[in-house]
Amino acid sequence: MINVFRNYNPINILWLGVLLVFLRIAYALSSPPKLAFTYLEPFARLLMPGASQYAFPPFVDIFLAAVLVFVQALLVNRLVNQYGLLSKPSFLPALMYITLSGLFTPFLVLSPPLICNFLLIWMLHKLFNLYKGEDVNSIAYDLGMIVAIGSLIYLPFIYLFLAIWAGLLLFRPFNWREWVIGIMGYATIFFFLAVAYYLSDNLSIFYTIWRPLTTKFPTHVNINYYNYLVLIPVIVIFILGIFKIQQIFFRSYVQVRKSFQLLFVIFLITGLSFYVKAQFSLTHFLLCTIPVAVFFAYYFLYASARWFYESLFFILLLSIVYFQFNTF
Repeated sequence: MINVFRNYNPINILWLGVLLVFLRIAYALSSPPKLAFTYLEPFARLLMPGASQYAFPPFVDIFLAAVLVFVQALLVNRLVNQYGLLSKPSFLPALMYITLSGLFTPFLVLSPPLICNFLLIWMLHKLFNLYKGEDVNSIAYDLGMIVAIGSLIYLPFIYLFLAIWAGLLLFRPFNWREWVIGIMGYATIFFFLAVAYYLSDNLSIFYTIWRPLTTKFPTHVNINYYNYLVLIPVIVIFILGIFKIQQIFFRSYVQVRKSFQLLFVIFLITGLSFYVKAQFSLTHFLLCTIPVAVFFAYYFLYASARWFYESLFFILLLSIVYFQFNTF
């Protein structure tokens, strides 16, 4: 399967759809009778006073989530190929994104992190454009606004503001104006939110928006470790991808090297920001799937032992389907 997606053949889009159905059919057959989808943080609902939560029939919810994942996979693939992160075009980034987005059953339904992945893809386009140095001020301003919009949908997205500064640090010589203008872009969105609070006579509680950010990082999370055995092949592939990148890291273009450094920083930010939400939820880690998918694609593009990498990917697919049927 991997060899098929190594080629940039449009017919692979059809095979991506087949894989998408394959990874979701088990959950669709045993899903709960009702699935609720909340698309705004409670503090942001003054901007949209209408309904902020939908309850779809399970099939509709899973179908809509699958459509969003499919579109995002193609966007991630286009992003990677456009900026030459893998040196040659392929459909491996899309394949890896669809695979990773099916890891856990909470990933298979509509959720705020899934929506925010569109914003993260948009951010990456703009962050990679920082290297060209064209109209950096407007890019930084736009990035600040994107992070603000994302934090209205899902508050932990606010930490991706650090990715803006990481991008400026990696791609640009230091200029304090570029660092500050991102804050201005973020403040623009929250200015309108403050106006909504003022008009509704709630300005006195506006500061409580950021109270979850003061939550201490947890020292322990209660989880059933049997449900996370599916991560074993994921961790193995991720480590192999890191080693593969290191082997040819300094033979890559400067922009490619810096882009992978930025992706790793984003992976750390998205992975460590889960604690902001009071209730632990696996859906948060959908934000990690984009950078991890790129690392996976890099490994599978340059891996040489076909029997090994094909077997490794097959084990990953098999474990995903198995753990959808078995939740221990």
